[in-house]
Amino acid sequence: KDLTGSITNPDVKLNLGGEFIKESTATTFLRQRGYGWLLEVEDDDPEDNKPLLEELDIDLKDIYYKIRCVLMPMPSLGFNRQVVRDNPDFWGPLAVVLFFSMISLYGQFKVVSWIITIWIFGSLTIFLLARVLGGEVAYGQVLGVIGYSLLPLIVIAPVLLVVGSFEVVSTLIKLFGVFWAAYSAASLLVGEEFKTKKPLLIYPIFLLYIYFLSLYTGV
Repeated sequence: KDLTGSITNPDVKLNLGGEFIKESTATTFLRQRGYGWLLEVEDDDPEDNKPLLEELDIDLKDIYYKIRCVLMPMPSLGFNRQVVRDNPDFWGPLAVVLFFSMISLYGQFKVVSWIITIWIFGSLTIFLLARVLGGEVAYGQVLGVIGYSLLPLIVIAPVLLVVGSFEVVSTLIKLFGVFWAAYSAASLLVGEEFKTKKPLLIYPIFLLYIYFLSLYTGV
């Protein structure tokens, strides 16, 4: 027998918030064939709506606190200075090194790459010495401490511009800046585990900041 008749599309409706919306023929066809996943709409991921600073893992309050810890290294001031070593970051030290680079040699920007190179490889040298001497410190920690501790040299930079014609005063300020920077770094990196070997690590840290200062003054 001949079979005759017609097939009509099912009247499929979606319930969206209490309102029923009729699906189109194409939508119904895809769902019947198992391709309904093509029509799914992903919810907005709150992770994609983070602020730029949070995406880059930049905490300005944390950086500001670490700057104060370096500029005021005296224990009596009550700062938890170990946070500079125990919670290292990359963007804060990089900003300090870049700022020091830009003011070095009175605006000759060709030294920027060289100062960054000295920061990276100088920190690597200090890290290797610390590990050889038995210190439990990571390279990221050394990199952060050495970078942040350039702040005293940045502080004395404008003073040197004013007293540059007075050789004795200028020399004293340079020595003060280097001792300040070296003390800030050494007090964070040189722990009790070094015991009698402390001078073996403090001395190269002191020399590293002398070299940083020489890049600024053009010596």
